[in-house]
Amino acid sequence: MRRSLWGMLLAVPLTALGQGREAKAPAPAAAEVARPSTPGVNWEGQVLRATGAGAPDLKAANPAQARLGAERAAKMDAFRNLLEQARGLQLSAGRTVADEMARDEIRGRVEGAIRGYKVVAKRYFSDSGVEVDVEVPLAAITASLVTPAPDAAIPLNSEGVKKYTGLVVDARGLGVKPVLAPRLLDGAGKALYGAAALSDESRAATGVAAWFDSLEAAKKASLVGEKPLVVKATGLKGSDLVLASDDAKALAEINTRFLAEGRVVIVTQ
Repeated sequence: MRRSLWGMLLAVPLTALGQGREAKAPAPAAAEVARPSTPGVNWEGQVLRATGAGAPDLKAANPAQARLGAERAAKMDAFRNLLEQARGLQLSAGRTVADEMARDEIRGRVEGAIRGYKVVAKRYFSDSGVEVDVEVPLAAITASLVTPAPDAAIPLNSEGVKKYTGLVVDARGLGVKPVLAPRLLDGAGKALYGAAALSDESRAATGVAAWFDSLEAAKKASLVGEKPLVVKATGLKGSDLVLASDDAKALAEINTRFLAEGRVVIVTQ
């Protein structure tokens, strides 16, 4: 039976797995090591990250083909891991991405958004195995789920001087949890901000809001610019935040075109 030289070489690290505690996993090639990113959702950076792993195809004609096959397998594994994590994200209170994906049309849109992931790192191992780190913007997932009707658009005030560059919502003490599509309400329940306030471009590129644990860090976030307006949320309606009456009034009176660009950060702790 013919057996290629590269296949025999690959067999060494694989058979070593059964030789007791002294055996070691294949090491990354020295020139191609990349630091792994942390899988999971990053609410501050508004991205979802995952890692995928692929084993070499021992039936491949040569090591190059084996590595290409491993890389394809790693990307498929990363996609599956992204999709599984996305399913657990909250769109709003009581509604997860998995709930929305029960509809075939929505599932297709979400899977299409996730297939647009970006590979941010690769690691090649001595046995021709490959790992890839990938990420997809939360905005892409949200846009695949939320398509506001034209008559549901939230009007924004474009009159007056552009005094502020973004909005920081202080929601500390309310126990609010990050969701993909939060809304800001006044005391009467009128929507002041949400996905329906975003331009189509911003809905797909920026998302509705970033979520921070620190008020000071939020005020310095590049998303809200150099001079953000800071408002206080005093209550919750599901995952919607009710603003203090004075802040809701101020928000209605100033030029808020920055909201159409999704320049909003919510602080939870």
